Amino acid sequence: MLTTLLRDSRALGVLAVPLILTQLAQVALTTTDTVMMGLLGTTELAAGGLAIVIFNQIRTMCVGLVTSVGNQIAAAAARAEQTEDDAAHEDGRNEVRAIVRAGLAVATLAGIVGAVLMILIGYTLSWLGQDASVVGLTRTMLYALAPGLLPCLWFQAVRQFTIGMRRPQALLQITLVSIAVNAGLNWILIHGTFGMPQLGLMGVGLATSSVYLLSFVALYLAAKRDGELAPLLSLDITRADAATVKRILVLGVPIAATYGSEAGFFSVTALMAGSFGADALAAHTAVNQLVYIVFQVAIGLSHAASINVSRELALGNRDGARRIKNTALACAGAVMTVVGAVYLTLPGLVLAPFLETGSDRTFTIATQLLVVTAFLQFFDCAQNIGVGLLRGLDDTRSGFRITLIGYWAIGLPVAWLFAHALGLDTLGIWLGLLTGLAATALLLLRRYNAALSTPQSQQASTAA
Repeated sequence: MLTTLLRDSRALGVLAVPLILTQLAQVALTTTDTVMMGLLGTTELAAGGLAIVIFNQIRTMCVGLVTSVGNQIAAAAARAEQTEDDAAHEDGRNEVRAIVRAGLAVATLAGIVGAVLMILIGYTLSWLGQDASVVGLTRTMLYALAPGLLPCLWFQAVRQFTIGMRRPQALLQITLVSIAVNAGLNWILIHGTFGMPQLGLMGVGLATSSVYLLSFVALYLAAKRDGELAPLLSLDITRADAATVKRILVLGVPIAATYGSEAGFFSVTALMAGSFGADALAAHTAVNQLVYIVFQVAIGLSHAASINVSRELALGNRDGARRIKNTALACAGAVMTVVGAVYLTLPGLVLAPFLETGSDRTFTIATQLLVVTAFLQFFDCAQNIGVGLLRGLDDTRSGFRITLIGYWAIGLPVAWLFAHALGLDTLGIWLGLLTGLAATALLLLRRYNAALSTPQSQQASTAA
């Protein structure tokens, strides 16, 4: 059994490790933003953190719309590889081309709508109990971030194409370069060096939007230089097939709703933290960023497991799909154990980059939240892997239904109860987060096990 686990871990790692490293490199962008916002002051950190929460809420939902592109491409590519008939092989490649064009079309529409929505949300913040000194700065940050959503989603659509084709290596190189570019642009635009205007918090948003555009261009050019990817990649969204667009949306809307349900859960808790003052919101922002960093491991494992499940089922191997779940959870558990030990033993070192200019109260609150986080992240990773596993089965609706129960029917009421009724304030909010994520993880994994135990015909009927 151990030999099988090690073999499956290596097979999963071939795709998961580049994705995890890419995810960690990507989160370094927002981590850099958070650190530089912290240098501007507690109010700027609170305002910028709230803007990033709103941006991530909308971005995450929009990304969900194109996430199924990777699974569909993986299945189509597997079928094309399996056949020895030239005509069937070419039909499979044409299917991949159609999926790519449709994915980019969906990304374009989502980017435009999402940017407008982001700006409108900025005008509602004063009605949601946020500090007046924070609201104005948050709106400024949102104005700067909104234009970057469109190239961000184009990047995600092309990224799903490379993942589905199991060629994600260029992603890591591009994202690593983008970290340095983002840090440099942040410094220049915040402080007004090299003759540029001193933009402060707005400079952080403009730098991030610029990096998204540059990253998309770099990934597209890298794919066009790849002999296997280039013939299948086209930006001509006017030729997008309506039926393929519809299929992406049928699968993508529940994924977007699932991602939005989770991001919304965290967004609402950020608003709850903000009601306890700027110190509480700053502490919440810092610890939430740490959770977001570690969460990238789960995203990489989830994507890799999801793609591998799609391939295994396309090849008719349900036993392989069962093993993928156990392998992904075992890998996630090992990583989370190490990270949790660091949180519990070295809280000062972990929080220092985010709270260098924060007050003593902010640091005290954040240290308490780290204790909860050491346990919360196990369930956070497990539930994300569960969503990916179900996506590999083309069952995207179950994930959404389950997150509604876990996050909103269980997690949020518990967060309110602990924070307000029991007077635990921000600590109570995070205990609610832990409870909601744990319930969601257990329900998702139970659903995946049940789906693999049913005949394929019944499974397809249930997923629809």
